[in-house]
Amino acid sequence: MPIMQVHLIEGRTEEQKAKLIAALTHAAVESIGAPIESVRVIIHEIPNTDFGIAGETAKQRGR
Repeated sequence: MPIMQVHLIEGRTEEQKAKLIAALTHAAVESIGAPIESVRVIIHEIPNTDFGIAGETAKQRGR
């Protein structure tokens, strides 16, 4: 059972996350032959104040 975890800065819409889940699921099915029913995708959303880029928070960097 493939389990994929994605860490994203908060702010994506439900539609965007659904598209990402579909695309990752399709990639697992196509690339390793996983049965679609066995694929799991977990999205972890991180507040922009808790995500660092080049020594600053994502919020400080305008993200």
